[in-house]
Amino acid sequence: MLKQRIITALVLSAVIICSLAFLPYHGFAALLLAAWAIAAWEWADLSGLSAIMRYVYAASSTALLLLLLVYCGIPDSIDTAKLLLLMQAAAAFWLLALVMVVSFPASVVVWSSKTVRAFMGYCVLLPSATALLYVLTLDNGKWYFVYTVLIVASADIGAYFTGRAWGKRKLIPKVSPGKSWAGFWGGAVSCAALAAIVAWQFSPVGFSIGLWILATAVAGLVSVLGDLFESMLKRHRGIKDSSQLLPGHGGFMDRIDSVTAAAPVFVLLLLLLKAG
Repeated sequence: MLKQRIITALVLSAVIICSLAFLPYHGFAALLLAAWAIAAWEWADLSGLSAIMRYVYAASSTALLLLLLVYCGIPDSIDTAKLLLLMQAAAAFWLLALVMVVSFPASVVVWSSKTVRAFMGYCVLLPSATALLYVLTLDNGKWYFVYTVLIVASADIGAYFTGRAWGKRKLIPKVSPGKSWAGFWGGAVSCAALAAIVAWQFSPVGFSIGLWILATAVAGLVSVLGDLFESMLKRHRGIKDSSQLLPGHGGFMDRIDSVTAAAPVFVLLLLLLKAG
C-alpha cells in the first residue's frame, strides 16, 4: 500500500509540474476542469445519486463552473467585485460546514437528503476551481498556484508529525478519529513557517510579512475542515474512499478535499489584503 501511495503521488506530482511548466493557461485549465469533473462524479456517489445521475451531476458541475468563470471574467477580464462576492459566499459555506462537522452526527438531519448533499457538492467544488484558475491569472500565477497547494501539503505534514508526537487529545473523533488538536496546531505552525520562508526569500508584492503569514496560516487551518467535511459524508455513507481511481490514495476527491476549502479562503484573503 505504501509503495502504491508513493508511486501514485510521484506520478501526480510529475503531471502537475509538467502541466504547469509546458501547458498554456487554457490547456492547464482544461486539465483542472477534467479533474474537478471526476471529483464531482465521486461527490455524486457521496450524495447517494444513481450511476447514471453521477454522470449528469459531473456534467452539470462542469457547466456551472464554466458559467462562474464567465461571470467572474476569468481569465481575460476579471471582475474583482464578483469574484470577491463568490469567495465570500464560499467562506460563509465553510463556516456552515464547520457547524455541521462539529455537531455531527446530530447535523445529519440537515443534510441527509440526496438533494442537499448534491447542492453542497456544488458549494465545495465550484468556488475552489474558480479560485485556483484565478490565481493562475495573477503575475507569477503559477507560483501562486503551487504555493496554494503547498499550504495544504504543509498543513498535512505538520499535522502528521506533531500528531504522532503529541496527539493525545482528539480533534473531532466522531468524524475523524485520527486527527488531534496537536496536529491541528502543528499544521498551523508549519504553514506559518512556510509563509515566513517564502516571504523572506521572495517578498510577495503588496503584502506585509505578518499579514502574509496570517493568511497562509488561516488557509492551512481551513484546509483541515475540507478534509473533515468529506470524512463526515463518507462516514455517513459507510465508505472509506470516494473512489478507487488513484491506487493507494482513493479518489480524486480524497486528494483535493483540503484544497477545496483552502483555495477560496486563501483567495478571499488575498483579495481583501490587496484591497487594503
